Amino acid sequence: MKNNQPFITTQPSFRGAKSYDFDAVVVGSGPNGLSAAITMQQAGLQVLLVEGKSTIGGGLRTAELTLPGFKHDICSAIHPMAVASPFFSTLPLEKHGLEYLYSPIAAAHPFDDGTAAVLAQSIDKTASLLGIDEAKYLSLIYPIKKHWTSLISGILGPLRFPENPISFAQFGLNALAPASWLVKKFKTPAAQGLWAGMAAHSILPLSHLTTSAIGLILLTAGHVQGWPIPKGGSQQISNALASYFTSIGGKIETDFYVQSLSQLPSAQTILFDITPRQLLKIAGHQFSAIYKWQLEKYRYGMGVFKVDWALDGPVPFRSEAARAAGTLHLGNTFQEIAAAEQSVWNGSHAEKPFVLLAQQSLFDATRAPKDKHVLWGYCHVPNGSTKDMTNTIERQIERFAPGFRERILARHTLNTAQMEEYNPNYIGGDINGGALTLDQLFTRPALRWSPYRSSTKGLYICSSSTPPGGGVHGMCGYHAAKQALYDIFNIKL
Repeated sequence: MKNNQPFITTQPSFRGAKSYDFDAVVVGSGPNGLSAAITMQQAGLQVLLVEGKSTIGGGLRTAELTLPGFKHDICSAIHPMAVASPFFSTLPLEKHGLEYLYSPIAAAHPFDDGTAAVLAQSIDKTASLLGIDEAKYLSLIYPIKKHWTSLISGILGPLRFPENPISFAQFGLNALAPASWLVKKFKTPAAQGLWAGMAAHSILPLSHLTTSAIGLILLTAGHVQGWPIPKGGSQQISNALASYFTSIGGKIETDFYVQSLSQLPSAQTILFDITPRQLLKIAGHQFSAIYKWQLEKYRYGMGVFKVDWALDGPVPFRSEAARAAGTLHLGNTFQEIAAAEQSVWNGSHAEKPFVLLAQQSLFDATRAPKDKHVLWGYCHVPNGSTKDMTNTIERQIERFAPGFRERILARHTLNTAQMEEYNPNYIGGDINGGALTLDQLFTRPALRWSPYRSSTKGLYICSSSTPPGGGVHGMCGYHAAKQALYDIFNIKL
């Protein structure tokens, strides 16, 4: 289906007195769009999912970007929140080709002296390597791990009264704090550095409220279910979701780039896996003045500069733990990472940026030819930046892995403009769907009784610009679909 032609239906009416082509249409096939489509289809509706690109997946795509035989994850690489997702856990994705692999160490945080702090699946092992901070780490993370099932269901959704209010309140007191405040619990550079790397996933200055929430969730997820790597690439997650969706009767159209509501078939409800800026372009004329004003004020966060490498061998980290980790956080001390993130938020480029790396091919032989490797990485940059950060990132890697550059066979880069071209949801290179600031945590993208509803009946937003925000968990799509099912079809899940 091409994007310059209106939809001409060959489908019968499925529901209600009025003739509709579909009960529901979902625009965008990222993990949230796929989750929304699956949820609606499971409820007995006839659902069409449309995708502007020739392949589905949004941030879950894998491609040969450098050399033949080297499979690179274009955006998302490691998936602790996918295995933690309450919705994904209900789906038989393993029967549709999804297999997770696990590295011996989930994440490592190397330091200049050749040592590294690590996130191991064992909470006791992780804590024991932090010296005098062992007890502090256990007292901080163990209560979250103990109540993980009820907590994660409350965290990964809209603001509501929690199932376990006492444990949720205990988590919330720490989660709402800035990472720069919670770090004071630790005395050792190892614990402080490990904490900085986790909290920096928030893509916010570490002095901001709520940055601790991201760090606490990622640390605990590592101890509960690990940080897995999808065998064959992140594309396998979207392929499995799509395979399940079509197996229960859903329909997918690719090469269908939506620029206007008039392109879409008639449906009782439409869910958009896109950000507020795109939603305004497509359907803004349908919205109330106050809702349009709120969407126009929505704030996007820092962007990323992404590099993929084809390597002649593994990255030669000085730290043995770093050589066994699926994910690396490069930035040395808490102070250095905090300064780098603050400078980017202020509009500057850090000379020693916080760098996220993933070395999937160490644990997944399908990613590269024999004895060769892929490496995935990015650093944060100001939103909309087009500065080439390749040399800066590689210097930071060399700092902890001398000789790294000698192993580079090829590289592929994406600045923020190219990231947005690849995926229009990445406004200015923001892969989180908007800044996760306190005022945009539960009210994203607008202050409403339900953040998934627009001001127009039947039109919903289901992207990471809604709670709970970024990450591969599908919960934004699930909750949006749940709201639409209740509002439009009187179906309560």
